[in-house]
Amino acid sequence: MRIRISTASIVAAALSLGTPVWAQTQGTQPKPPQAQSEESTVIRSIQVVDVKELKPEVRSRVEAVIAKASEEDLKSLRGSIDASTEATSALKAKGLSSAQVVAVNLSNGILTLFTKLA
Repeated sequence: MRIRISTASIVAAALSLGTPVWAQTQGTQPKPPQAQSEESTVIRSIQVVDVKELKPEVRSRVEAVIAKASEEDLKSLRGSIDASTEATSALKAKGLSSAQVVAVNLSNGILTLFTKLA
C-alpha cells in the first residue's frame, strides 16, 4: 500500500514525543531528506484518531501546531488523502472524509490521520 506524500507542500507530521509536527509550514524551505529508507515510506496500516481523543497536554500541543497550518497546506494534504483509496476507506469506515483531517503522521509503517470536526 502506498500513498504519495509530498514533503514540500503537505502537512506531513512526524510523531515526536507523541505530538504531530508539520513537516512544512508556510514560509519555510524544504530540506532534503537524509537517507530516508524505503521502509519509512511504506504504509502497512492506517489509523484514524480524533484530536479530542488525545490526552489534554498532547491535544493542546497538536492544536497549536494545527493553528500554524495554512489553508494551502490542508488543501494539498486532503488532495493526497483523496487520491488514496486506502486512506479514504479508513476515513469512511469512521463516517469521516478528508475534510476532517487536520494532520497526519507516518511512523513505522503506520499512517495516522488526525481528525477534527468543525
